[in-house]
Amino acid sequence: MEYEIKSHNKFTIGIKELWSYRELFIMFTWRDIKVKYKQTFLGVAWAIFQPILMTLLFTFSFGSIISEKSNLNVPYSVFALSGFILWNIFSTGLTNSGNSMVNNSNIIKKIYFPRLIIPFSSVLVSLIDFIMAFLIFIPLLYYYNHSFKLSALWLIPCSIILTCISTFGLGTLISAANVKYRDFRYILPFFIQAMLFATPVIYPLNISGNKFFQLLLEFNPMYAPIELFRHSFLSNELNLHGILYSCLSSIFTFIIGIFYFRKTESYFADLA
Repeated sequence: MEYEIKSHNKFTIGIKELWSYRELFIMFTWRDIKVKYKQTFLGVAWAIFQPILMTLLFTFSFGSIISEKSNLNVPYSVFALSGFILWNIFSTGLTNSGNSMVNNSNIIKKIYFPRLIIPFSSVLVSLIDFIMAFLIFIPLLYYYNHSFKLSALWLIPCSIILTCISTFGLGTLISAANVKYRDFRYILPFFIQAMLFATPVIYPLNISGNKFFQLLLEFNPMYAPIELFRHSFLSNELNLHGILYSCLSSIFTFIIGIFYFRKTESYFADLA
């Protein structure tokens, strides 16, 4: 029995085809979750410890300095953790999806299925980490006499969706490029580290009086989701222009990622 592989429109995701392979999508996601925590002593607890340890590191290193310079109206540990639990979706999802096509080369060579399933499922695994860390963040918030604003709760799913869009876009782009140019496997960790310091995760946007620097940060795809998430429990005023720039950057990144992935997926089986 032969299966005809039809060419895809380079600007489409192919939702109908992805839906027809939804069981395979779930299988890949569940497999990646089990593999991630296999043979670890703490298991899924690492989803909690990772953002907490990063928060403690930056709190002891820069917490007092950043708090003084930016006049935070919330303890720095809360501020930093609120950034890290979203950042982990991006960093973990990008790491997993960026290497996903190469790591699944044996399957790609044997059977046909929508290749987008692989990087997409790799990103969704990181949502488990977010849920676990979020459950720890809630009591910490209440401990410091802060709480989520009921009128702004809708910003939480919005921030998650925007984070996933950014991660999907960059993840599909890097996963496709990594098939042909294996250098990306080594570049990716440095890129993620650089992105951390180029994103208002450990510092607020107003820490610098340089308008050009602030404008650059606003075009960061991760600026909007982190700001929206923090606005759900802080009384700070939203920078709507910055949110718009960041959202447009996320959408642009997503389109470019899908386009490049569709353009190059025809030779994945030969090069993976």
